[in-house]
Amino acid sequence: MYLNKLLSSLIVLNIFKHIASDCGCQVNRNSECNDVESTHKYSKEFNKKTSDNNLPPAFDIKNMVMIEGATFEMGTSKPIFEVDHEGPLRNVTVAAFYLDKYEVSNQNFKDFVDRSSYVTEAEKFGDSFMLDMFIPNNELDKYKDVRAVQAPWWVKVDGVNWKHPEGPKSSVEDKWNHPVAHVSWNDAVEYCKYFGKRLPTEAEWEMACRGGLRQKLYPWGNKLNPQNKHWTNIWQGSFPNENTAEDGFISTAPVDHYPPNKFNLYNMAGNVWEWTQDTWLKNDNEKVKKGGSYMCHESYCWRYRCAARSQNTKDSTAGNLGFRCAGDVRM
Repeated sequence: MYLNKLLSSLIVLNIFKHIASDCGCQVNRNSECNDVESTHKYSKEFNKKTSDNNLPPAFDIKNMVMIEGATFEMGTSKPIFEVDHEGPLRNVTVAAFYLDKYEVSNQNFKDFVDRSSYVTEAEKFGDSFMLDMFIPNNELDKYKDVRAVQAPWWVKVDGVNWKHPEGPKSSVEDKWNHPVAHVSWNDAVEYCKYFGKRLPTEAEWEMACRGGLRQKLYPWGNKLNPQNKHWTNIWQGSFPNENTAEDGFISTAPVDHYPPNKFNLYNMAGNVWEWTQDTWLKNDNEKVKKGGSYMCHESYCWRYRCAARSQNTKDSTAGNLGFRCAGDVRM
């Protein structure tokens, strides 16, 4: 009897790991959809960078935190998704650096665009991936052939970009303090560079996420909702069919909404995935992202842990993909 129960538990665990590792977090522009498009608009020539060539302004640390150099325990000895290479647990030394307190907001990005005339890759491509939950029921049939094969809740929709994050008719007018989304790694690099900053390395990001805590699951500890409060913006309910929004948000939340960690950094878990500098498994076209998003849930995509990680291609854009900037400490 005991042996049969043990075998059943192992089978369920293996099934969970297989499903969870295929949640669509890695949906890329080159992901298979049921439609077949020409590739010219994804060429390097079509996507020349458009930001101006002015020298970056003085390094502004007003909304940044300086994190002292230290050695910390990176990764985990108990990986949830082995395919993501969350382990092994190892000591990593990081030099002092600055990191934005907040994810880059829609207002921040608009200011950048107004100053630089930058055009994002989603705008150039003419489309981006968004969650089908935001598509009116009477329009869903129009998109049945442009869904990501392994993650059908992701739909590639024309006219979706950072200004129209939840459909071509949507707007950010009431979300200026929410994180910008539908920005590619290339877009994020250009934004940071314009302000004399850069993307954080994965090690920097993870050390910042942990906030000085040792081997805790989340930026604040091991309990998801300590003091019976919500500390992050993730999915509540049954993914992908229902989000009860018990944390107050059906999609993104303001960049300063939840309590910061011990380093005074906000939203290091959930809300939107954040790009890092690092290359994924020596494939320079794929970059590491950290932090999970509002679409994550422990039952399916438990990637809002500090040790968790995922990846996308450099030109990928989606409604839950954003960033924050880092900067070097200048002596």
